[in-house]
Amino acid sequence: MEGLVASDPDHLQDFCVADKTSRINGNGYPCKNAVNVTEVDFFFGGLANSAVINNLVGSVITTANVEKIPGLNTLGVSLARIDYQPDGLNPPHTHPRASKIIFVLDGELDGLVHYQKNNGVKPASVIAGFNSQFPGTQSIATTLFTSTAL
Repeated sequence: MEGLVASDPDHLQDFCVADKTSRINGNGYPCKNAVNVTEVDFFFGGLANSAVINNLVGSVITTANVEKIPGLNTLGVSLARIDYQPDGLNPPHTHPRASKIIFVLDGELDGLVHYQKNNGVKPASVIAGFNSQFPGTQSIATTLFTSTAL
């Protein structure tokens, strides 16, 4: 039996708040000096409310990763909220550096590996949790159909 697991390496300390002003970037960011850490480094209110949807696919993804919450640096976790209008779609994609779990907040979603579609008549919302501070997303359609031959 074969399998594949994608995640961040084990963290070596409890907290390493990201110093996003540093030009050094390895697995995450270097640690901010502890005297400069504030509560703002651990808060992001962007997942609390539905996003305005005005695009062709009918969905909006709001990420809460180390870029928005510096306190997540090196912890190997992140979240995303995906809002869908009726018949909205989160197009087929992969997360090259993470696995994901989805909690449906509202609506009726249909999904497989790996897309979600709102089949209901009202808007839908989910919260997605990742085992990576920066999981990445790779669109299947873009990868397959915009490549050039060598």
